[in-house]
Amino acid sequence: MTIDNRSFIDLHAHSNCSDGALSPTELVQLAAREGLSAVAIADHDSVAGIAEAVTAGMACGVEVLPAVELSVQFKSWQDVHLLGYGMEWSDAGFLEKLNGFRERREHRNLEILERVNEKLDEENLENIALAEVLAYARDAIGRPHIARALLERGHVSSIEDAFRRYLVPCNVPKSYWPMQDAILEVKRLGGIAVLAHPTSISTNRQELRDIIIELSGLGLDGIEAFNNLAQTDEMEYLRRLAGELGLLVTGGSDFHGIEEGLQIGKGRGGVRFSDNLLAPIKKRLSERRG
Repeated sequence: MTIDNRSFIDLHAHSNCSDGALSPTELVQLAAREGLSAVAIADHDSVAGIAEAVTAGMACGVEVLPAVELSVQFKSWQDVHLLGYGMEWSDAGFLEKLNGFRERREHRNLEILERVNEKLDEENLENIALAEVLAYARDAIGRPHIARALLERGHVSSIEDAFRRYLVPCNVPKSYWPMQDAILEVKRLGGIAVLAHPTSISTNRQELRDIIIELSGLGLDGIEAFNNLAQTDEMEYLRRLAGELGLLVTGGSDFHGIEEGLQIGKGRGGVRFSDNLLAPIKKRLSERRG
């Protein structure tokens, strides 16, 4: 018996406009093949793939929700991820800010590649050329693109091996948005601000609760309760906490197309993301835009 999966969505996926493997069109087409009714392209500090994704979605019957994933800092926590949904993503001021982050990111990733090549020199292995990395990237290179070049050269056995042996030891710190600035920017553009995979900040429930309460006071709209980093009981805890605080609940795979065993539209343990999550998001977006 054939089961119609059109009641499922994925609100967190990455294209090669940041650090994903697939183009926005390929990503949307994959979502269609998996029977998803909606998908959000949430590239890191980039909205370059949204227009293409929307066009692809119209062609294959998948709703595309414009999104972005901002790298932010909150107090002592760095590289916290804030998802912005439904914003006026073509706003000139916003694009200028993203371009500044892109330039800093490109400089960072070039420095990482230089460090990786220094490590390869120490191991008497052939260097990775920038052109090899660019073959996998589009809007800007990222660490996963360097990992794929290392894999293609045969220097590593897997993407995970590339990160363990080269990309983590050769890492260079990122630049971050201050959390309050990021939330205010998303809301200025008429969007909703959602904390991505909250347990990446802390798995201590009391600490995480305190953090989310404080972020709610800063204007946070929701939390990504259903995600690939949380265990089943943690997802249920986050869902209940969102209800208690009046926050929206979202869900997504954080799909990049390079992770072993990770599928678009599915979370840890095969959990699916219901399209029932979309209606409250759309309602909040409509209210915000007046």
